[in-house]
Amino acid sequence: MQNEAEQTMPEEVSDPEKFIQISERAQYCNIKRLKKTVKLKLRTSKRLYTLKVDPPKAEEIIKKLHCEIREV
Repeated sequence: MQNEAEQTMPEEVSDPEKFIQISERAQYCNIKRLKKTVKLKLRTSKRLYTLKVDPPKAEEIIKKLHCEIREV
């Protein structure tokens, strides 16, 4: 059995296509724009998934997401 800290740890996804697939079951996506990267965070009922990409690639991914989008 996992302890509570392991269950709530975010999972970093490195494949944008996998991230888009996860967005189909996500409640929302938070977008945090930094100087050189963009962090995308998907919240599902059980877990938080994160993806770090450069700004031009982030725009392409955001257009393909299947959930509510929130700018942070």
